[in-house]
Amino acid sequence: MTAAPATAAARRHTVVDSPYGPLTLVATDGVLSALYMTDQRHRPPEETFGVPDPEPFGETIQQLTEYFAGHRTTFDLPLNLAGTLFQRSVWAELLRIPYGETRTYGELAEELGKPGASRAVGLANGKNPVGIIVPCHRVIGASGSLTGYGGGLDRKQRLLAFESGGSADGPQALF
Repeated sequence: MTAAPATAAARRHTVVDSPYGPLTLVATDGVLSALYMTDQRHRPPEETFGVPDPEPFGETIQQLTEYFAGHRTTFDLPLNLAGTLFQRSVWAELLRIPYGETRTYGELAEELGKPGASRAVGLANGKNPVGIIVPCHRVIGASGSLTGYGGGLDRKQRLLAFESGGSADGPQALF
């Protein structure tokens, strides 16, 4: 008999509804490590999400509910983000973009002290494992265009409109 890998035993997941479709929440060692949308680019196979278990996600669900209802503009959750040092630095910079504002890939590269790295910033942004909470949707092209989004450009546009107060959808309850 072979023991399961430690990472598999330490992973749990649950699926919650949202105004943007079902969200799959994944925790590693009890800490949020992923938030995936349906049909999301770079979404790993479901068998890597661990066993279904809503227990580790109470606070995450509460904060997402508040966000979608228009009562929360920042998240205060511990995160377990697995990635390269550069990816984690980009994701940390994403967390600094205020609600309702956007930054370009070039501006993020400048803020990271790597002015020529806008493409690398875009690649790291696209690999963000915790969408919405780590707000990769707030990054736009240099011309102001809505370029790439792992959750789809329609969702990106709707999230930006929601945060700017211009969404026809308006605030919504998660459940």
